[in-house]
Amino acid sequence: MMMEVDRITAGYSREVDILHRVSMQVGPTEIVTILGPNGCGKSTLLRSIAGFVVPREGAIRIAGADVTRVPVYRKVGEFGVGFVPQTDNVFPALSVRENLMLGGKSLSARERESRSEALCALYPVLKKRYRAAAGGLSGGERQLLSLARALMPRPRVLLLDEPSAGLSPKMLSEVFEAIRRTRDEEHIAVAMVEQNAVEALHIADRAYVLAMGEVALEGPARELLESESMRTLYLGGRAA
Repeated sequence: MMMEVDRITAGYSREVDILHRVSMQVGPTEIVTILGPNGCGKSTLLRSIAGFVVPREGAIRIAGADVTRVPVYRKVGEFGVGFVPQTDNVFPALSVRENLMLGGKSLSARERESRSEALCALYPVLKKRYRAAAGGLSGGERQLLSLARALMPRPRVLLLDEPSAGLSPKMLSEVFEAIRRTRDEEHIAVAMVEQNAVEALHIADRAYVLAMGEVALEGPARELLESESMRTLYLGGRAA
């Protein structure tokens, strides 16, 4: 298994736990989406995996190595974890090229250039806007740039926090297709928090649905798409 979350309990203060003994797994080249109603702990789970929140109990493993208390920069540099936040995920004053170069700062100059060329081939719109300021990109183009920047150091695990947030329906479809294509061509594991449950389940292999900080449902994405329990869980609220 590429990534394992083993019964973690976590929160932002000693008094309140948001996650309660949550477990999940992501296999090599799998897309796993994390769903659930507002306030259920989805982003806290992703931030715990990334290293921004340290679990009080349980363990997080990447390719078998315990990374539960490893800081963010080491998870990126040593364990191959890429993280794309929901907001502030590009440097607007810098060009597309400069954003990519920053994402590949651990690579040699020659490697950065060749890697950016490969990623622009994967996302052709970035090649067209290569010298343009990231602040002038559309929401969907920014999301593609944030994906490409996270991919520069060739991560083994990619963590995405609501990649469709704020996008039009057309751009939403394009970004989800880009995520699927990224998994296929980069051969990486993807864990994705999403508010658009149906669209996320269409590209995912498996899913975990959280409710009140616990795993309420899990299983193959196609089965959850047809699950009455899934529909019941979402009555009265939307995934976020």
